[in-house]
Amino acid sequence: MSTRAGIAGPTERVVIIGAGLGGLSAALRLAGAGRSVRVIEASEHPGGLMAVRTVDGYRFETGPTVLTMPSLIDDALASVGEARADWLDLQPVNPSYRGQFADGSSLRSYADEEEMAAEVARVCGPVEAAGYRRLRAYLVRLFETEFEPFMATNLDGPADLVNARALALLRLGGLRGLAAKVDGFITDDRLRRLFTFQALYAGVAPNRARALYGVISYLDSIGGVWHPRGGMHQVAAALAGAGAKHGVRFSYQTRATGVQIANGRVRAVLTDAGERVPADVVIVNSDLRRAYAELLPVDVRPPGQRFRSLLPGQARYSPSAFVWHVGSAAPLPTPAHHTISFGAAWQQTFTEIIDQGKLMTDPSLLISDPSFDDPSAAPAGRHSYFVLAPCPNTETARIDWPRVAPRYQEEIARVLAERGFDSAGAFSSGVETDFTMDPAEWRHRGLTAGTPFALAHTLGQTGPLRHPTQHPSIPTLLFCGAGVQPGVGVPTVLLSGQLAAARVTG
Repeated sequence: MSTRAGIAGPTERVVIIGAGLGGLSAALRLAGAGRSVRVIEASEHPGGLMAVRTVDGYRFETGPTVLTMPSLIDDALASVGEARADWLDLQPVNPSYRGQFADGSSLRSYADEEEMAAEVARVCGPVEAAGYRRLRAYLVRLFETEFEPFMATNLDGPADLVNARALALLRLGGLRGLAAKVDGFITDDRLRRLFTFQALYAGVAPNRARALYGVISYLDSIGGVWHPRGGMHQVAAALAGAGAKHGVRFSYQTRATGVQIANGRVRAVLTDAGERVPADVVIVNSDLRRAYAELLPVDVRPPGQRFRSLLPGQARYSPSAFVWHVGSAAPLPTPAHHTISFGAAWQQTFTEIIDQGKLMTDPSLLISDPSFDDPSAAPAGRHSYFVLAPCPNTETARIDWPRVAPRYQEEIARVLAERGFDSAGAFSSGVETDFTMDPAEWRHRGLTAGTPFALAHTLGQTGPLRHPTQHPSIPTLLFCGAGVQPGVGVPTVLLSGQLAAARVTG
């Protein structure tokens, strides 16, 4: 990893605001480098959005449900001399996804090349299987070209992109359209959807995303998907536990109320308990707009494009999600850990969500069943389901969610029944407990635009044009999380903490 420290003077005392994955990643690396680390977290548990809710014996993951690139977890634990096997039991999810399509067909996504080629040949034919192999080789080259210089490196300005790797990325067509690039390898619409839907994770429609975001498709479809036994929140518990073992001090149920800054350096963090915590370095792991509005002095503003991206009406935020959590006594007709139910509409779906601020008229849905291969997620013989419908964020659409949510839940249940998911009553007669989460709740939790996916990865909010991990005029004020470089997603948030720590350690 290329690093850039850029901090002169003392860096012994580090205070991290927020115990999300980015903050935990930074905490471990700084503790391993001999720094005194204090983490201030408003909730009772570590993990930030990677949270869990237990109801009537059912365990519901209320944050991310897809885990890729576990090597970043290994690296964070290794920085304090710990091994993943001593803290976390990760199991591969195989197949990574099951895609179900409007014509009734289905296509499973496997990380293994031979398994996937055989599946593509079975469903789409041998010509498409050959095209898949070529696409796979391309995505591997894309990841190898892109990861180190653009994802695992602090970027302070466009000049940082003038290098041989950037030229190699351009030669690979990194700035071409993602959908068009994928179309050059495969033509079956079902297969194309499986390799481009990931662009929505970055807040961009596949037909508008740049090919460089094929790296997300690589992580999902080639790097593989994983599940921690006991639930996704076990990742946060493992990182926090290892940190505590190696001297990181955690203050839970404590809210940071301000950061004191004098003479171009941070001096302390103030808390709602009336404590003043001295600091040589502060790392802010929270929603960016909220941080600037509530934690930092009014004269602390990042200049230029990076500041404009924090202003209401100037930023482009990712779509949000309506999530229905269901504890059910009934199974799915075709069980799988992750199923994507694609509607017949595709481009229309993105136009509705992103441009028109409307709910999907022909929804594509993610249905997760962690209890499929992790029985601890539900009581014996029961199932814990997670149904996610992408939807407009609160700055794109003024939806009265307290009124709309019950009706939209009924609409999703109807769609699931029409598509065959409810043949045994999984989402009707078998429901024993359920609840929903919507953009209004995300906004209440302090997330700008009511989205857990932060700033969209438009060209103007990507790489050096995205908020850096270091404040440009206050070197000891650092940032991590989904809103900063390198961006949204579990792997990239872990990387953001790594990059913030590298500003201190070099």
